[in-house]
Amino acid sequence: MRFLAFLSLALVSCDQSEPVEPAADQAVWEKPDTEKWAPIQFGGEGAVEWNDGVLHFDPGVEMTGSRYDGGVPTVPFEVRLETRKIAGSDFFCGLTFPVDSHDACATLIVGGWGGGTLGISSIDGMDASENETTSYHNFKDNQWYAIRVRVESDRISTWIDGEELINVGIEGREIGLRSGSIELCAPFGLAAFQTEAEFKGLEWRSLTD
Repeated sequence: MRFLAFLSLALVSCDQSEPVEPAADQAVWEKPDTEKWAPIQFGGEGAVEWNDGVLHFDPGVEMTGSRYDGGVPTVPFEVRLETRKIAGSDFFCGLTFPVDSHDACATLIVGGWGGGTLGISSIDGMDASENETTSYHNFKDNQWYAIRVRVESDRISTWIDGEELINVGIEGREIGLRSGSIELCAPFGLAAFQTEAEFKGLEWRSLTD
């Protein structure tokens, strides 16, 4: 009987124990200083404005964007934000981030090439519309989408509204920005193409043990 009572107590104790979270899930999220975001002079860009914690882009002749001129995260890290398209037919979120070093960057494109393309530019010289990260979605106007990107030395992963849509190995591959104006977003920036867009809640965290 004593053995059964002890076993019963042990089982209750195990059931009540708290699960241990992975180290990455315990990392602290940091909010970049809004004062260190600088509008990018692409030429023909729309107005860029902060209002109550929301970054608003008016549509430009081509791109409108803002670059973070403070300290940026180093690999491995995660970044998350919410973004929405208000009006337009091209990408409403072009998130440029460092990969391996600040001289090597990539861009997550959300809503490109007519409004529905998701992917990462560029991998082995192929942009977001033509490599294995490419997928197609119905991104709706005025709907907020939760974006999370994880950058590791050998992999880039992306979730939208909690669903993993990109998981690509990058070890030994050529990762870089598409040639052109997007290079002005490096090492960390946001852009939209001929589209009115908004962003909020941007945070990042280090995944270093």
